[in-house]
Amino acid sequence: MSSVDQLGEYLARRPKRADARRNYDALVAAAREAFAECGAGASLEEIARRAGVGIGTLYRNFPSRRDLFEAVYVEEVRALSASAADLADLPPWDALVAWLNRFVAYVATKRALAEELVHESEVFRNCRNEIYAAGEPLLQRAQAAGVARPDAIFDDVLRLISGLTVYQFPEPGQRDRVLTFALDGLRYPASHG
Repeated sequence: MSSVDQLGEYLARRPKRADARRNYDALVAAAREAFAECGAGASLEEIARRAGVGIGTLYRNFPSRRDLFEAVYVEEVRALSASAADLADLPPWDALVAWLNRFVAYVATKRALAEELVHESEVFRNCRNEIYAAGEPLLQRAQAAGVARPDAIFDDVLRLISGLTVYQFPEPGQRDRVLTFALDGLRYPASHG
């Protein structure tokens, strides 16, 4: 079974009833916000309050903090992966750059969740595989069009781009400039303008 199928199974565990599904979705959205603002230690009571549900509803849906981390992480990976299809009509280089920009935003806000999930967990591995399945074809398409370095491999590109998210950028727009410099190194033939 592929990692995408396994993630689909994970997501299929979401409640089917409309009211239960609304509560589940509200909890995931509230957790996403709280984790982005407060890190992995965000209060579960605060998450329930933000979602407009009781703490019992939170625990019914997510028996442990880890279950909630996994749900938020999987939902974010699915959204990032699905965004690759949204870029299909763009020229190859533009599609790759747009997806890598989305990837940077995703990584910057998900670092705390990834640390909590431990990089060797099955959910983390499956999510990583789904990210590669979504992004790697964009790089290959750009390479086939002759606009990305032919010697680049997707793992190298993700490591380069992920490295940018480790730093805090004190000036608005600085991260985007640094990302542009990195992408200029990936562009083929090299960009000088």
